[in-house]
Amino acid sequence: MLLNTILTIHVILAIAIIVLVLVQHGKGADMGAAFGTGSAGSLFGSSGAANFLSRSTAVCAGLFFTTSLGLTYFYAPKSGSGVMGGGVMQSAPAKEGSAASIPVPGTAPAGTDSQKPAPQQIPK
Repeated sequence: MLLNTILTIHVILAIAIIVLVLVQHGKGADMGAAFGTGSAGSLFGSSGAANFLSRSTAVCAGLFFTTSLGLTYFYAPKSGSGVMGGGVMQSAPAKEGSAASIPVPGTAPAGTDSQKPAPQQIPK
């Protein structure tokens, strides 16, 4: 129940942030106000809309981050595994034919009596 509530609020906040960002004017939009076509007659006054929208966006962003952390806390595995989980998981012993039985380069394979060849001399 709590997870569904947080997830619903998270989605609503994401949509609200998208809408608020798209509604805001860019920095170049203020030049229109100098010629009388700006936001002088808007709902929030000449400069009130910018402050209201930017503050609303900041509040929604803060709440979005909070719900993100809440969802991470509830959806994270509680098994203790991971980087900060504490213990290291022990693996099963290596089977025959696996990577553990691959010989190191420069050594003779197991079970052979061959010797390492002598290094070749470079003629002058």
